[in-house]
Amino acid sequence: MKSKILFVVSLLFGLMFINAGLNKFLNYMPPPQDLPENLARMMKASMDITWLMPLVGIAEIVGGILFITNRFRALGALIIFPVMVGVLLTNITAAPSGLSIALPLFAILIWAIIDNKEKFMPLIRK
Repeated sequence: MKSKILFVVSLLFGLMFINAGLNKFLNYMPPPQDLPENLARMMKASMDITWLMPLVGIAEIVGGILFITNRFRALGALIIFPVMVGVLLTNITAAPSGLSIALPLFAILIWAIIDNKEKFMPLIRK
């Protein structure tokens, strides 16, 4: 039962990141009109670094695809982790209203990392 729940949650998590990554290239979801001023400045500054958003978009797409599969979920979690930290920090500092989405996503990511801890152990052993 636990594995089925983890698969469904991982599928939804992966699809959310694939959607976010595709939006960075296709721009099919316009930003909301009522963005806080500091968040709008932050986003504009990020867009001024021309290579940053394509890199984040590729990481979101590849990480989302890998996160969906059980075999490569650990690798997908490693790819998505820095992106998710950025999302979490952005929501903490500039848009606290987004924490209601960012915190559960971060919890799902941590759950997947803990569930795959045996795959990460060779990375941290001497």
